[in-house]
Amino acid sequence: MTDTNQDASSELFKDQQRSNWVRLQTLVVLRWYAIAGQSVAIIVAVQIYHIALETGWIALVIGCSVLANIIFGFLYPRNRRLSEREAFFILLFDISQLAVLLYLTGGLNNPFAMLILAPVTIAATVLHVRSTVILGGLAIILNTILAQVYIPLVTASGVALDLPMLFQFGFWLALNIGMVFLAIYARQVTVEMHVMSDALLATQLALSRAQKLSDLGGVVAATAHELGTPLATIKLVSSELMQDLVDKPDALEDVALIRQETDRCRDILRSMGSAGKNDQHLKRAPIETVVHEAAEPHLNRGKSVLFDVAPEGDDIVPQPIIMRSPEIVHGLRNLIQNAVDFARDRVEVDITWTKDTVTVQIADDGPGFPVHILGRIGDPFVHNRPFSEQHRRPGYHGMGLGLFIAKTLLERSGAKLHFANGRHFGKTSSAIVTVSWQDTQGRYSAHRTFDALEENQRFT
Repeated sequence: MTDTNQDASSELFKDQQRSNWVRLQTLVVLRWYAIAGQSVAIIVAVQIYHIALETGWIALVIGCSVLANIIFGFLYPRNRRLSEREAFFILLFDISQLAVLLYLTGGLNNPFAMLILAPVTIAATVLHVRSTVILGGLAIILNTILAQVYIPLVTASGVALDLPMLFQFGFWLALNIGMVFLAIYARQVTVEMHVMSDALLATQLALSRAQKLSDLGGVVAATAHELGTPLATIKLVSSELMQDLVDKPDALEDVALIRQETDRCRDILRSMGSAGKNDQHLKRAPIETVVHEAAEPHLNRGKSVLFDVAPEGDDIVPQPIIMRSPEIVHGLRNLIQNAVDFARDRVEVDITWTKDTVTVQIADDGPGFPVHILGRIGDPFVHNRPFSEQHRRPGYHGMGLGLFIAKTLLERSGAKLHFANGRHFGKTSSAIVTVSWQDTQGRYSAHRTFDALEENQRFT
């Protein structure tokens, strides 16, 4: 029972869609902060600690960053989104500028060498893997060069400020390891954030679709009601015309056709009205009815879907009445669809309840869940179970979004989900999903006295 709606969901998030994530203004502002920090550090080093620096060359290097920011500010709008190539070259410029500045200020003996981590970390969040690897590799190469080639930091008394070789090697190693770790960490977190964002968007779309269908039913009912009166008038007038046209067979035949089509329109609208009317009695239903409604689209797909409905234990407890909410119906429908998708021959849906709980257990006789990902089932974009070609749906990619949507929707209704493998069909690999509601507030209790239903809406 892995996933649903994969044909569309597999395209929700791909590495190729990472372009246009960052605004030019964001990088420009960060560069202004860097320029300010570099300038302050140089002033403090020269004026307070009296370190001899190549201030002319240093000012030129910092001035290049200032000039680049001014050019970007004049040529491009503040809200411009960067393409992959543009973001790559901007970050390449930042790494190169910082490397030249470090060359002029002691190389890796300068503690500010750690700032070279920033452009690589940004690249990991906004660029493709290949671009990130190129920038990271370049940064490591520049670190290695700066460990050997640089203009030493010299005090006013002529003392060179060089780290011992062991410390310098340790700093070089820490920079490179930290760069790789931060890049991987930042990329993983960013990917998961966007995956979750896309999955939540898909969940909202599913709820929006259900709400639109519900609203459409109300529109249909209103239309059926409003057209009833004019159709009745047409029928009445046509009946009177038939009496007046007894001696004109041709005209009588036409009026009879009008009367016949009026009756046909009345029958169609009556059918539409009964299907679309927002009847308050239909908002609540026994749990068995709601589960059957959820499973209905998948009952004729070549697999046996069996239902077992009974109270749990020896106590005779009437079947609970629940709200027929789109979240519950859509969530259970996703789970049942997944079960049918991966079942070999049979799916069993067990509905049980007590005075305080309602449980729906869905089991299939398919290959079951891989043990190593049981703890992650329900997260978006996780391959949940292996499947052979005969169990594969056309276009199926197994990204886990269907289960995420089902889990999210059902948890919104107060349910708890548990995914497991068990001996449900006499074999240990059967996949089982258990959905349970703890009825602490008496919402589903059959002994609860329900408030009177409000009147159905009158269409005027």
